Amino acid sequence: MDHYTIGQLARAADVPTSTVRYYERRGLLWPGSRSKGNYRIFGTDALERLWFVRSAQAAGFTLSDITSLLGYQHDDSAPCKEVQDLIAARLGKVVEQIKHLKVVDRMLREWMKVCREAERSGRCGVLEGLQSTKKRCSKVREFS
Repeated sequence: MDHYTIGQLARAADVPTSTVRYYERRGLLWPGSRSKGNYRIFGTDALERLWFVRSAQAAGFTLSDITSLLGYQHDDSAPCKEVQDLIAARLGKVVEQIKHLKVVDRMLREWMKVCREAERSGRCGVLEGLQSTKKRCSKVREFS
């Protein structure tokens, strides 16, 4: 198919139409033309761009990063350094997220243990403990 309406483009890329509209608002996609009925018409280049965006998101890049990456695609110079900088920044964020998830993992395992030990008493030690952990909650919110 050489041209797509929003719905056809969304189906071809296996995304909701709201995603296509959102990417269009963000300037990541744009229609090539309009139909006689004033429907947006996208070309195959839009489908390829949509696949690129989805692949980059799956790799952890933000839409801001992806905007930069898309800009580098048509750059005459070799943008390898810029792409490496984006990758390094993403890796730094992933490392931080992994550290946070390890803390959450330990906390949840600890709570599961408390819950199982207190189960026989009819009281939930975790619920009681959550009420008194204001300090921990502020740490968790930092990563949410």
